[in-house]
Amino acid sequence: TISSTAEKAVYLAVFHLSFFMFVWSYWKTIFTSPASPSKEFCLSKSDKEQYEKEERPESQQEILRRAAKDLPIYTTTASKAIRYCDRCQLIKPDRCHHCSACDICVLKMDHHCPWVNNCVGFSNYKFFLLFLMYSLLYCLFVAATVLQYFIKFWTNELPDTHAKFHVLFLFFVAAMFFISILSLFSYHCWLVGKNRSTIETFRAPMFRNGPDKNGFSLGYSKNLREVFGDEKKYWLIPIFTSLGDGCNFPTRLVIMDPEQLTVSSQNDPAKSSGANQSFPPRPLSESQNRLLASDSQWVESGPEEQNVKSGAKKHIIVSLES
Repeated sequence: TISSTAEKAVYLAVFHLSFFMFVWSYWKTIFTSPASPSKEFCLSKSDKEQYEKEERPESQQEILRRAAKDLPIYTTTASKAIRYCDRCQLIKPDRCHHCSACDICVLKMDHHCPWVNNCVGFSNYKFFLLFLMYSLLYCLFVAATVLQYFIKFWTNELPDTHAKFHVLFLFFVAAMFFISILSLFSYHCWLVGKNRSTIETFRAPMFRNGPDKNGFSLGYSKNLREVFGDEKKYWLIPIFTSLGDGCNFPTRLVIMDPEQLTVSSQNDPAKSSGANQSFPPRPLSESQNRLLASDSQWVESGPEEQNVKSGAKKHIIVSLES
């Protein structure tokens, strides 16, 4: 009797805990608003009016280049143009995409999920992963506890009552949901390890040196920390702990043209000019500096005095171990 009572207590505790975490994660995934680009990515009133008056794409791109010169943008379109959203009238940050269902630009957009009626992106990606994990554990727990009665049903040891059909239905539903969610959860775990979004898997981000699906990958450990944060004690709790601001992401790629990189490596670094750099990077945020840790190397294009005299801006090259 004591043993059965203790087993029931443990069963109820695990059941309520898994159900509570499942509902909490699901709630956060649904009601967390998708993060949008900050105001610095919006065109000024004068630039917007000038952009709308221009009819030639070349002139429009020149306006966008001038507006984006101080923004941390490392990716472009396939035609090497600045990514601009005509609907939201803003310059898209890296990994940002416009959602036609939500009608907004979403930071680090992964996909629009109809099951949660919300966009999964930078602000709620961790909640979405936890929702999948806890729903997976919940289905596994239900299927495991009903399994003994399911076996008795097929061996005709279960009493002949209407409840046996409920047992059969419950087991099949839990097992089918477990299999389907397991495939989805495994896929997103693979995406986290590669630091990719679903959109980037099908369409690789375009960098200066060409498309690269692994352009934002910093290694499995740092990729995991970028989504779940530095504090491991908060990883399994649906509270926001992701690193960064959603607009600026550290990249393992050298943000420089191949020709400029060859010249700067063979000749005096002071001779390399940054006048042709359309998207000069700005210093990484504090959370991103923690991600780069000891692997980052900062290389300047030339002495500060010479850059000031020539009017060129310094370039920062971040080199990471792949």
